[in-house]
Amino acid sequence: MALPLIVFDVNETLLDLETMEPVFGRIFNDKSAMRLWFANFIMYSASLTVAGCYVPFTDIGAAVMKMLADTRGIKIDDNDKRELTEKFSTMPPHAEVPAALRKLRAAGFRLFTLTDNLLEVQTRQLTNGGIVDLFERRFSADGVKHHKPSRQAYGYVEQELGAKPSEFCLIACHTWDTLGAVAAGWEAALIKRPGNDVLGVGPQPQVVGNDLNDVADQLIRRYGAKG
Repeated sequence: MALPLIVFDVNETLLDLETMEPVFGRIFNDKSAMRLWFANFIMYSASLTVAGCYVPFTDIGAAVMKMLADTRGIKIDDNDKRELTEKFSTMPPHAEVPAALRKLRAAGFRLFTLTDNLLEVQTRQLTNGGIVDLFERRFSADGVKHHKPSRQAYGYVEQELGAKPSEFCLIACHTWDTLGAVAAGWEAALIKRPGNDVLGVGPQPQVVGNDLNDVADQLIRRYGAKG
C-alpha cells in the first residue's frame, strides 16, 4: 500500500499551547482564559472564513484577546500584545514530537505542514522548536486566503503537491480540523491532546492516539511501513 503524504497541523498538535497560560494568568489573573481565547480564536477564524472575509490569523488572535479583555474590563497594552505574539511564535514542541517525526520519516513517510498561521510565523515556530528541517514543505492557509476547515485550505495543498485527496493523511489534535480533512477526502489521525477528543458526529478520523508517538506507530502498522 502506498504511503500517504502526511500533513500536520502545527498549533497544539506539534507545539505546546499550554506554555501560553502564564501570559493569560498575568493579564487576566486567570490562566484558564487561555483556553477560552484559543477556542474563540478558532471559532472566529472559521466564522470569518464562512462569511467570506479573510483576515490573517495573527490579527484574529489579537482581536479576540482584546474582545475578551473588553468583556472583563481589562485593558490590553502594546507590551501585552507583543508578549502574546512572542510566546505564540516560540511555543516549544511537545516532548514526544521530534522523535516521533523522525520515526515517521525513517519509515518512509513524507512530512508537510498546513497551518492557519502566516508562513513566517510558522517558520519561526518550527525553527525555534528545532523541527523545521523535518518537513519537506510548509503550507499556510494564507496562500489560499481560506482558513481550515474550509475545503479550499486542503485543496490548496493538493494543488501545490499535485496529488489527489486520497493520497493525504492529516494529523491534528483538533476534531474541527480532522472532520474538514475527512470531508475533503483525506484520511485523518486525531491526537487526543488535553481537552481534545473524538466528536461523536460528522466525519470521523481513521486513527486516534494519545500522542504523536502512538499515532506514528499506528500509521506505520496500518501501512506496513518500514519500522
